Amino acid sequence: MGLQERWSLLLMPLLLLVHCGAGLESIGYAPQLSSAALLGKLTQSTFTLEQPLGQFENVSLSDPDPIWLVVAHSNATQYFAAPQKVEDIHAPASFDHNGYYLTLRTSRVHYQGGQSGNQLRILRVGNDTKCSLKSLGCNSPLPGAGPYRVKFLAMSAKGPVAETEWSEEIYLQQAQTFPGAPGSRSKSTVIIIVFSSILLAVFLALLISASCWNTPVSSPEEQVRMRQYHTHHMDSLRAEQSS
Repeated sequence: MGLQERWSLLLMPLLLLVHCGAGLESIGYAPQLSSAALLGKLTQSTFTLEQPLGQFENVSLSDPDPIWLVVAHSNATQYFAAPQKVEDIHAPASFDHNGYYLTLRTSRVHYQGGQSGNQLRILRVGNDTKCSLKSLGCNSPLPGAGPYRVKFLAMSAKGPVAETEWSEEIYLQQAQTFPGAPGSRSKSTVIIIVFSSILLAVFLALLISASCWNTPVSSPEEQVRMRQYHTHHMDSLRAEQSS
């Protein structure tokens, strides 16, 4: 094999890569979080994006062609390669292994700009708790706090057509934790519960004692005096009647 043939074999993968990537149009738009004052715009497993309205109107697509949202770990964006066919699209089940997956499939008809009305145009990422992680396009809850980055990818039957820029890093909310080791927290909790129980028992005892002291009770001596006084009074009445 001659030198020229060897160089041809070495350059062939590079030429194919350049050829495949030459038709992928870059759209000067980066996805961003919704600017609306929404409850739950960022949660521990979801975030809310603005819809890319009007961004695909000048792209060589037919209306039924799919537009995907690519969700990736922030440190995996440099390894992302646009899938060439539907079989190459990753589902959320492979997120940990591949570092990205595709979700929220739609068409550019739903992203048309200039639409009137008061309808809020947003995308909730990670909002489907019922879909299977192995299902293509599943919008499952995100597995951690991030950071994540996203972009939109338009495809046709021939392969990828256009893509937007990557978004800024997106961090989700984290569960609040209390300082200190779990063991010390549990011991403190037990001490507080025991101390509170003792205070409650003492309070109940004092309350019962106070109730007993305030209740009028006649002593045995008072009962004897009452009986003796009653007898003396009856004797006096008999003496008067006999006289």
